[in-house]
Amino acid sequence: MLRIRSPVAAKLILGAFAFLILAVSITTRHPKWLTDFDQSVYISIAYDLDRHGVFSNGILDRVDSIVTPPPAGMFIGPAYPLLVLAAMRADARFDRAVACAIEAYHRWHDGKTCEVYARPMLLLHAALLALGVLAIACSAEMLLGNRAAFWLTGIFAIAGLLGEVQLFSFVMTEAPVFALYSLTFALLLAGLKTSWRGWFTAAGCVLALLCLTRASYLVLAPVTFGLIAIGRRFTGGAAKPQWNDALAFAVAFAVIFSPWIVRNGISVGKFAVSEEYGSAALIERFAFNRMTAREFVLAFPYCVPTIGPPAVGHLFGDEAMDRFEWNKAGSFFHVGRATRLRLIETHQKLDPIIAEVTRNEMAQNWWRHLAVSLPLGWCGLWMSETWSLFLLPLFAAACVVAARRRDFLFLLFALPGLVMVGLHAVLANHYARYNIGLIGPYSIGGAWIIVCALLPRLRSIWPAR
Repeated sequence: MLRIRSPVAAKLILGAFAFLILAVSITTRHPKWLTDFDQSVYISIAYDLDRHGVFSNGILDRVDSIVTPPPAGMFIGPAYPLLVLAAMRADARFDRAVACAIEAYHRWHDGKTCEVYARPMLLLHAALLALGVLAIACSAEMLLGNRAAFWLTGIFAIAGLLGEVQLFSFVMTEAPVFALYSLTFALLLAGLKTSWRGWFTAAGCVLALLCLTRASYLVLAPVTFGLIAIGRRFTGGAAKPQWNDALAFAVAFAVIFSPWIVRNGISVGKFAVSEEYGSAALIERFAFNRMTAREFVLAFPYCVPTIGPPAVGHLFGDEAMDRFEWNKAGSFFHVGRATRLRLIETHQKLDPIIAEVTRNEMAQNWWRHLAVSLPLGWCGLWMSETWSLFLLPLFAAACVVAARRRDFLFLLFALPGLVMVGLHAVLANHYARYNIGLIGPYSIGGAWIIVCALLPRLRSIWPAR
């Protein structure tokens, strides 16, 4: 029987295994037309960068960039479009596929001759996901001090990603978000366990890259700063807040992130993180405030994967929760998007009017907004369908065990993912793609209960029997 003695060998094997499984699963999905969903935003920005040297808002700026250089934009962060650009320059076939899709979007032709091809991005997604799996498995080993937990956590994380593999077959940000999120908090754990300031510096750099991929993760910058300051209290280290470690994290974060803000001030005229992004998400979120009392109550069982939807459909009708599904006519998603497009048509920009729109909504529905956030948060907890049906209860049990043992490091590790669930419930929606960071805490929690609680108990009972 092969025994892996080297920690480096174990990590290489797990990473290679994760990449192989995920690469096959992603690349064998049905090919996705490159302008479906949010792909069009990312590939159009990469196209404008390549053809005009301008980081634009892509298809959102209403300029036919086939013939006209677009204005500078800042709707989304630069990290993912730059990855797409790198793939375009590395693979001429992908470059041609992107150009053809953008030309079809601007109605230069009907797109029937365009090749649906994104293999370099899909392989990059698999590599990033494998990196995230490895970071989660290393986090489990640091938290639990158990090699078996390393392997079981890695397997659980791979299984969770396979449940969402359809997401990763689109040219969208979920794979880098998962990788950067998981790596950030693996580095944070390493810093808390070893007290080496370099880990915190690295965590600041990686979190900045995450925020440059998806701006909503900026909320985790102060959260992580606080965790670094107080975290060593829970590892048997210093009792006083470690402000120097937190400051190293903050400086590293600022060094990587601040050039984006400076660029926006110079090129767009706004020293800000993004333009329209938050306003668009909030306006779409307001549509959920029209939820009925019946939908509010039914959301809790309905969002339990595998068993919830058929049970609610059987008892209350198949159309009872159609408004929760993004692909159903009249859904909250479609209502919110229609409202956003209507406001853009009338006012051109959302940022100048978002304060007034928010005041009007909160004046009438502030209590509904808070109440509706409860089922949206609950629904956001159920990642990866049936996988979470198994691991979410184990994660909850691990949290209880950690609290009873006063082993708070696991709770600190899980906290950022739960913060993001709450943020998205209040400001965005409940869809799984926004809470993909939960795969790490769930996988580690499940491994903890199985390896460190159930198996030792079974071993103690077995000889007696």
